[in-house]
Amino acid sequence: MKVTVERASLLKALGHVHRVVERRSTIPILSNVLVRVDAEGLGLKATDLDMEVTETIKADVVQPGSTTIPAHVIYDIVRKLPDGAQISLEATGEAGQMVLRSGRSKFTLQTLPETDFPDLAAGEMSVSFAVKPGDLHKLIEKTQFAISTEETRYYLNGIYFHTIESEGETVLRAVATDGHRLARAQMPAPEGAAGMPGIIVPRKAVAEILKLVEEGGELIRVELSPAKIRVSFDSVILTSKLIDGTFPDYQRVIPAGNDKSLVVDRDLFAKAVDRVSTISSERGRAVKLAIGDGRVTLSVNNPDSGSATEEIEVEYEASPLDIGFNARYLLDITSQLDGDTALFKLADPGSPTLIQDKEGAPALYVLMPMRV
Repeated sequence: MKVTVERASLLKALGHVHRVVERRSTIPILSNVLVRVDAEGLGLKATDLDMEVTETIKADVVQPGSTTIPAHVIYDIVRKLPDGAQISLEATGEAGQMVLRSGRSKFTLQTLPETDFPDLAAGEMSVSFAVKPGDLHKLIEKTQFAISTEETRYYLNGIYFHTIESEGETVLRAVATDGHRLARAQMPAPEGAAGMPGIIVPRKAVAEILKLVEEGGELIRVELSPAKIRVSFDSVILTSKLIDGTFPDYQRVIPAGNDKSLVVDRDLFAKAVDRVSTISSERGRAVKLAIGDGRVTLSVNNPDSGSATEEIEVEYEASPLDIGFNARYLLDITSQLDGDTALFKLADPGSPTLIQDKEGAPALYVLMPMRV
C-alpha cells in the first residue's frame, strides 16, 4: 500500500473518525483506524462496536492496499505537521509496520491486520429522508442537555426521535429527560420521515452527529432501521446502534392545567439566578422563587456560607407562590430559549412547571420543583 495525501484533508477526516475511538480499549484493534487505499482514494474507518464513522478523501494512489494503525497516534502526528504538507503513507506488509513521511519527518507505526477489524454492518434501512443541517442541529442542541447520565435507566441515555401529528401537521419531534427535567423540540417532518419507528439515539452518537452537522453540506441524509441509524453527508458516514428500550410516555409528564403565568426577561432572570446561586451548596443548588405583586424575589440559603437575595420585576397576576428549583437546571433551560422573554406556567410548589419562549417557539421544557 502506498499513497500521498494533503495534510489538511487527512487531518479533517481523522478529526471525524478518531473521536469514536476509546482511548482505553481492552480490544487492541478498536484502538486503531482502518486505512484502505483503492481507486476511489483513501478511506478511513473507526468503530467502538456501537458506532462507526467512515470517510473517503482524494489522494494520489500509487499502490492499493489496507491496514490498521493507532488512531490517536496518527491524528496527533498529522496535527503537528506544518500546514500545506504532503504526507506519504506506505505499508510494505513486512513486520506489521507502516511508514509515514512528510518533508524531513519520518514515523514508523505498528499495524494490526485489516482482517481483524470489525464491521458494523448496517443491514436494510427501511426509512430514509433528508434534512437541513441547521434543522437537525437545532433539534439536538435544544434537547441534548436533558439526556440522563444514570446508567440504570438506560432507555433515558439518549434522545427519542419520532413523528407525531401536532395541530394538523406531521412533525419530527426530539425528546430527552432525566426524570428531573424534560426537553422537547420539533420541526415539520421531512419528506419520507412519516411513519418512521420511534428511536432512541445514544448520547455518544448524538454528540458526534451534532459535531458533524455543524460542518455539514446542504443536506444531511438520515436512514433508519429498528436497530440502527445512519447519518451521511458528502463522504462522511456515521452508523450507530440504537438504544434497545421503550421511551416512557412523556406526554403524561407535560402539564396541561398550569394556570399561573409568569413572564420574565430571560437574560435578566438568568443572570439573577446565576448570581444568587453563587453561594448555594454543590449538592443542593436550590434557589427559591417568591412570586407575587409583579416581582420575583430569588433567594438562596446555605448554612455553610450564608444567604443571598435578589429581586426582579416580572409580569404575574395570579395568587402569590413560593417555589424552588435547581439553579443549574434553570440556567440550562433559559440558555436554550430563543426569545428575550421566558414564560413559566406554574400550578403549585409541588407540581411540574412548564417553561417556553413567550413568543411561542417550537421547543418547550418541563422542570420538577425542589423543596426549599
